[in-house]
Amino acid sequence: MSLPPEPIGPRVCAGLDWAKDDHVVCILNAAGGVLDRFAVTHTAAGLTSLVRRLLKAGVAEIGIERGDGPVVDALLDAELVVLVISPNQVKNLRSRYGSAGNKDDRFDAYVLAAVVRTDRRRLTPMACSTPATSALRTSVRARRDLVEHRVATTNQLRAHLQVVFPGAVGLFAALDSAISLGFLERFTTQGQADWLTPARLDRWLHKVGYSGRVDPAVLHQRLLDAPRATTATDAAAHAITTTAFVAVLRCLNAQIDTLTNAITDQLDVHPDARTVTSLPHSVKLRAARLLAEIGDARGRFPTPESLACLAGVAPSTRQSGKVKAVTFRWSADKELRDALCDFAGDSRHANPWAADLYHRARARGCDHPHAVRILARAWANIIWRCWHDHVGYDPAHHNALQRILNQQAPQTAQLTQG
Repeated sequence: MSLPPEPIGPRVCAGLDWAKDDHVVCILNAAGGVLDRFAVTHTAAGLTSLVRRLLKAGVAEIGIERGDGPVVDALLDAELVVLVISPNQVKNLRSRYGSAGNKDDRFDAYVLAAVVRTDRRRLTPMACSTPATSALRTSVRARRDLVEHRVATTNQLRAHLQVVFPGAVGLFAALDSAISLGFLERFTTQGQADWLTPARLDRWLHKVGYSGRVDPAVLHQRLLDAPRATTATDAAAHAITTTAFVAVLRCLNAQIDTLTNAITDQLDVHPDARTVTSLPHSVKLRAARLLAEIGDARGRFPTPESLACLAGVAPSTRQSGKVKAVTFRWSADKELRDALCDFAGDSRHANPWAADLYHRARARGCDHPHAVRILARAWANIIWRCWHDHVGYDPAHHNALQRILNQQAPQTAQLTQG
């Protein structure tokens, strides 16, 4: 998608300071004078009034601190050019227009409008993903949030059981698995678990369709080896708490499965699915997350460097005189960075080139997160090219990978002959 041409000559600009309940707008003329200041409520009528007043004033471009939500949708529907200026930038720009250090919604709206007027060349118009990609992003992030809730609830249940029923904590591989939750629903207290024998446990496991490879006798021994919990009258009260946590985990597991199926279905019909699913060790959920965070608006990332910088995998360089510091890039899209680093960190298990790059970074003294970011920076170039050209990743055309494979081939042959 090509970007609209940069406007030339005098023009009317606006800035909008976004808030939860209302929004403050400042409109500047070509000379930088204030044409209008007003506030609108965050309602359908308020957004309609916002667009009407902007168009009436001749505004074609508007600066705003965030690039999503109903406000941005209303501005884009009115065919206004939306320029997203991050809160960190606005914070640093306040001193440019005032030395008192004041923080005010009206002043921030003015700063946004003034930056659009004077620094338009440095700003990139907002490029939106298609509705299909936006929906995929919503599903992916919702699933991730539910997984975080599941982890938190599981930790709460574990802490509770370590006091009232320690034997159930390490009985199965995962405390939030279906078999663990089923066990806690049937045997909620130490007293109920004491009824079990290896034969009785075997029959119960067979009844619920346990597919694990651990012998029932081993599982029963784990129950016996664990510290004993209370069997007094308060055990029934603790069992109610256990049942509550189990019910929450059952619900979370069901909804996570529902979202997983929905994400898979959305990815299967997405035009860019081939690009992300062709990457090494890119399972459906990881591929969907990568696609959701990168999006499909090509104008958002005109160069590979723009993708790497927004993802926070390119370092930040600060230099003054003879002093030069290369540091971690704090200002980044953290969702995109997490998705790209998650893919890169796992790609080393399926791609010799990625493994070589990671191990060389580790040999230089980089810790694991730093080495993964270095690998993610390299993958950003490859992903951007495949994404930009609408093609899948082809290992045969990856020259760096082929060089690694060619170097490894003689070593493999020598080991085979030996």
